[in-house]
Amino acid sequence: MTQQPDSAGLEAVFVPADPPRAGVLALWTPGGADRAGSADRAGGNGDESTRGVELVLPAGSRVRRTRVPARLVPVPEALGLLCGRRAPPNTTASYRAWASAALAGVGLVARGRLRPAASPQGYGAWRAGPLDPDDRAWLGRLVAAMPPTAHALPVPGSRPLRMSGAGALVQAFWDAIADTLARDPDDQAERPAGPALTPFAAFAPTPLAESVATWLAEDEAAADTDRQGAKLVLRIQPPEVEPNEADPLEDGPPGEEATTSALPFRGVLQLRSAVDPSLLVDVADLWAAPAAVLARLGAQAETDLLLALRRGARAWPPLGAALTAATPDAIDLADADLEDLLARGAEALDLVGTEVLWPKELGGGALSLKARATTPRVAGAGEPVFSLRQMLEFRWQPTLDGAELTEEEIAALAEAKRPFLWLRGRWVRVDRQLLDRLRRRGPRTLGAAEALAAALSGELAVDDEQVEFVPDERIGRLAELLSGVGADTDVAAPPDLAATLRPYQQRGLAWLAQLTGLGLGGCLADDMGLGKTVQLIAVHLHRRSLGLGPTLVVCPTTLLGTWQRELRRFAPSTPVRRYHGGTRHLSDLVPDEVVLTTYGVVRRDHAELADARWGLVVADEAQHAKNPLARTARALRTIPAGARIALTGTPVENHLSELWSILDWTTPGLLGPLERFRQKMAVPIERYRDPAATERLARVTAPFLLRRRKSDPGIAPELPPKTESDVVVGLTTEQATLYKAVVAEVMAEIQEAEGVARRGLVLALLTALKQVCNHPAQYLHESGPLPGRSGKLAALDDLLDVILAEGESVLIFSQYVEMCRLLQDHLDSRGVRNLFLHGGITARARERMVADFQAGAAPVFLLSLKAGGVGITLTRATHVVHFDRWWNPAVENQATDRAYRIGQDHPVQVHRLVTEGTLEDRIAAVIEAKRELADSVVGSGESWIADLSDGELADLVALGSTP
Repeated sequence: MTQQPDSAGLEAVFVPADPPRAGVLALWTPGGADRAGSADRAGGNGDESTRGVELVLPAGSRVRRTRVPARLVPVPEALGLLCGRRAPPNTTASYRAWASAALAGVGLVARGRLRPAASPQGYGAWRAGPLDPDDRAWLGRLVAAMPPTAHALPVPGSRPLRMSGAGALVQAFWDAIADTLARDPDDQAERPAGPALTPFAAFAPTPLAESVATWLAEDEAAADTDRQGAKLVLRIQPPEVEPNEADPLEDGPPGEEATTSALPFRGVLQLRSAVDPSLLVDVADLWAAPAAVLARLGAQAETDLLLALRRGARAWPPLGAALTAATPDAIDLADADLEDLLARGAEALDLVGTEVLWPKELGGGALSLKARATTPRVAGAGEPVFSLRQMLEFRWQPTLDGAELTEEEIAALAEAKRPFLWLRGRWVRVDRQLLDRLRRRGPRTLGAAEALAAALSGELAVDDEQVEFVPDERIGRLAELLSGVGADTDVAAPPDLAATLRPYQQRGLAWLAQLTGLGLGGCLADDMGLGKTVQLIAVHLHRRSLGLGPTLVVCPTTLLGTWQRELRRFAPSTPVRRYHGGTRHLSDLVPDEVVLTTYGVVRRDHAELADARWGLVVADEAQHAKNPLARTARALRTIPAGARIALTGTPVENHLSELWSILDWTTPGLLGPLERFRQKMAVPIERYRDPAATERLARVTAPFLLRRRKSDPGIAPELPPKTESDVVVGLTTEQATLYKAVVAEVMAEIQEAEGVARRGLVLALLTALKQVCNHPAQYLHESGPLPGRSGKLAALDDLLDVILAEGESVLIFSQYVEMCRLLQDHLDSRGVRNLFLHGGITARARERMVADFQAGAAPVFLLSLKAGGVGITLTRATHVVHFDRWWNPAVENQATDRAYRIGQDHPVQVHRLVTEGTLEDRIAAVIEAKRELADSVVGSGESWIADLSDGELADLVALGSTP
């Protein structure tokens, strides 16, 4: 294969040949005419790919033939060069024009726009075409934009000297592309004229047999629209149904019904004038047409008709019946012909220039299917008992223009044998797939939860297609009720609640009470600090007054004390126990009790917990059970309850499957099986931002997901403002040296690795670079010295000087415990009082530490992000510092909300430390772009980086200025 040249700065022109596939793309350097002699000599030295090409170029005030050295690239290599990679920015206008032409030519072949032809020397060749109006319009725009150098070939033998037309040259290039791509490049044998297909399959030039050449000449004449005075049209004419021939689907006297199944359709032949497309004449009237009409159809109208019929019959054989008729004016169409015409015949005829016209009345009715689910009745019972675990009966309901068909009409439709049916006084097209579904109309089963989701969204996924859904009365009533759940705030705050609920908390209570009262569950996803705990306590007290049983609260171990204190504070009359520790038991459980346990205990004791009769089960920080396949999530599902509520400020941290896991626990079956949810919802939304899928998911989840943010109008007007800013710092010399060394070493390993091993190396690279950006001591696992070695540490010292001088307090988050320990040592050396919370701290010590900070025992609180990012209130802090980035807006916001929550009465400033010119700097921009997506329930983690190509990854981690 010829080596592909660098396209930068090269002019391009296509040089046609016979056969078309022998043409070449000539690439030459402007000013190369001065070296024409060297080009000729180069061509004589045996290098056939670098020779001279004769062009028409300016010479002073005139133009003349000029031979320039050029690299001649065969069509296969030219396509790889023009289409296979992005052209550099300094390519010439002529090169870009031929690159556009190449893409269009490949597109024509991909659409099947190619036809056999004879080359001037009698070889079998493929040509691009026929071109539709859009193709011709695009060609016109390209030709108008082409610079002269792009078609600077002289017209052979022209006197005076003329340049080749751009349009003809582009079409020759398209013919060369079609003639190349339609063949087997490995078949290079030259064969004598033999089998008719050989000239169109072999790559070597092969002469055509005389009979084939004659046939192609006729075919070419029929396809030549410039010579053709008239175009063949096939108009489909349905049978006429007399008014007294009422079909069984219309009202009429008994005994006067007539079937329309035997009435034939016809294809009426017409000619359309090429010079006046509005002139359309039936062939039956052609010989009696006025002279003025015949003149517009052309002198060769009869010949055009016969040639078009022969060409059309080869594309769609039923049209051949007209060729055997004494007067070819129409053909009868059997049902199979109609089916074939609808499936492929109309498109095949269009490709050879024959137009198919369908009358308006055949498209007047839109026949479709709705999905209908009904609740089965229990024998001997009145109203059936509805449960989301129930299986419903599912049937297809046909409709015409949205109106449901009667059972008699459905029976006739199911028995239809032809593609059109006389229905309600008109012909209606019957889709085969629709009939197949209808004939399988017997009852199928559908989960009640899935039917409820379909009623909420208005659509049901059936056989990989979204179809309109019609619920029965009970499901419809429930969907209507759910669409307004929470709007009714008449649910009064329980009298034994020792708190005054804010208006949005009162709405939350109403939503939770109504939802659980229906035996359903949901997810309360308010921002951290908006009081999810007090709303849940109010719901327990409301349900206690109705005698609905005890409540089980499952939470992280670190929140057991918080829940116990909040219950004692807001519901002092409620018995509370911790089901945690070595002496845990439920033997004396009382109906109005709240039991607190942890996810770890649920994993171990789920069988014992499942034996109790829980009125309500609550999963706090429900993202701990976001993996539906993990032991924690599976154990939680085994505990039955009258209703289930999930509490979380981040219903989605990384993937929509986390939302599925939460809602499938609270309301089983609502979002269907996980794999189908991923295919139909998660992938379209996360990868393609599909608005239809996003809207459908929102409609289904809205009644079961209550999400309020602090920034929402009227939610927390008493909260002071929050200011967020990035503190961009430079790397020290030591950091920069380490950064470059890590990139060079690990990128070399990544380029040699594949699959899981490559992903592991990429994530290891990210970790190493983030540690270098934090402090060399963290990356090198040193204890010191610390000052003077990190830009971030210097920036933190500057911030602390200001914060501490003003008597304020600060939270400092890092995802690395090791970095927090280094910061603690540094603060100790400066004499700054501090506290440090990490995952190894016991629940009791954690509570004491939080109380000490809130009491002012220390102005600086160091927290590892995972241990301190949720479940604690630290409103004494007025500053939050993210020493390193988690690269997930939802997680960072949760951490910030330790200080920015109800009870905070001072402005909060958030400082994010970012090292300039590093991957931190680049990904900070990505985070901002993803915040909007995170707000629409799609989060962002770090795993996406592992899928970058080597080049993209190198650009991401390169040390330098940020674009």
